[in-house]
Amino acid sequence: MAAALVAVMALGVSAAHADDLKDKKNKVERELRGAHQDLDESSSDLRRATARLDAAQTQLADAKTRLATARGKVEVAQERDAEMQAALATAEAELATAEAALVQGRDDREVQRQQVASTVADMYSEGDPELIAFSSLIDAESTEELTRRDGVRDVIVGQEARAYDELKAAEVLLEVREEQVSAARDDVAAKRAEAAEHLALMQELEAEQQAAKDSVVSLVLERRDARVGAREARAQDLAKLRELEREQSRIEEMLRKRALAALRRQRAAQARSQALATPGAPSGGVLAYPVDGYVTSPFGYRTHPIYHYWGLHDGVDFAGGCGTPLRAAASGKVVSSYFSDVYGHRLVVDHGALAGRGVASIYNHATSYTVGVGDQVERGQVIGYEGSTGWSTGCHLHFTVMVNGQAVDPMNWL
Repeated sequence: MAAALVAVMALGVSAAHADDLKDKKNKVERELRGAHQDLDESSSDLRRATARLDAAQTQLADAKTRLATARGKVEVAQERDAEMQAALATAEAELATAEAALVQGRDDREVQRQQVASTVADMYSEGDPELIAFSSLIDAESTEELTRRDGVRDVIVGQEARAYDELKAAEVLLEVREEQVSAARDDVAAKRAEAAEHLALMQELEAEQQAAKDSVVSLVLERRDARVGAREARAQDLAKLRELEREQSRIEEMLRKRALAALRRQRAAQARSQALATPGAPSGGVLAYPVDGYVTSPFGYRTHPIYHYWGLHDGVDFAGGCGTPLRAAASGKVVSSYFSDVYGHRLVVDHGALAGRGVASIYNHATSYTVGVGDQVERGQVIGYEGSTGWSTGCHLHFTVMVNGQAVDPMNWL
């Protein structure tokens, strides 16, 4: 029973974890779609300027990191250089001391040599000290005198031995000092070579630091220029949006008048009464799908992702692929066709009175159209091809449905 309970709980946790992962996946996908839609809401000039600004900011952050790293390396190298200079100074002082001791040792040895030479000369000036001492022993007349003369002999011979021993000691000490000087010189040479190598490293690190500084300065200027460019592109986009609003008002007014005219021409009083008695949009099916593709951005009011004003996304975006045929949603007449900086190639088709309303459809961003102003089109007829003209980052159709001159949700009419 307990094992079964644990299994059930494990399945519950696993399912909850799976749901959490699914929610996260959907959130990421929505964010990606939103990012793509945001880009579609601005001109290529602004996108390029924004990309340039983003790149400059990213590169500036990297350059600042490189500069901080270079400064840290230089500081560490400077500390190491100070330590090496102190060690070199100590080694040079020790060398100077050893060399001074060596000079003193040589002088001491020379003095000792002179003393030995003088002592030996004095001792041998009257004959061989050994023979003289031996002769005196032979001439001794008593045991006491023999002992005394033997002691004198030992003193004389000991003086000579001590003189030689002191000279030998001075020479040994001199050899030790010569070795100390040699070792000190080697130590100083090694420390100087190490200091020279470190100096070269210091120069490289300082050059790296200077290059990092120059990069930061350059990128600060680049970011400033990029901001100016982005502001200018943004201002141009806003001007185009205002122009689009005026054009949109003109089209809405034209379609409103055509819708009224179409409704007046309707002869069926029953159909007209039904239209007046049925508020809201039809349940769907009045219009055919304009392209084979899936919805990437729905109809509705929202805050503009770039310019942050509250406005209407007045159509539905379909992604079908570059060159996908665009088809007439219903039979009608082409009443307008022109190029918009924002919407690219546009085509407006007036379908007349449908379901008791004056209905028109607008196609945007096409690469080209196969019909022009004044042409009659039939439902399902190919009238153009999906493209990416105007404010667009990829091929898609921005499809708008106008009812009595006002934009409505196309999905309620398809």
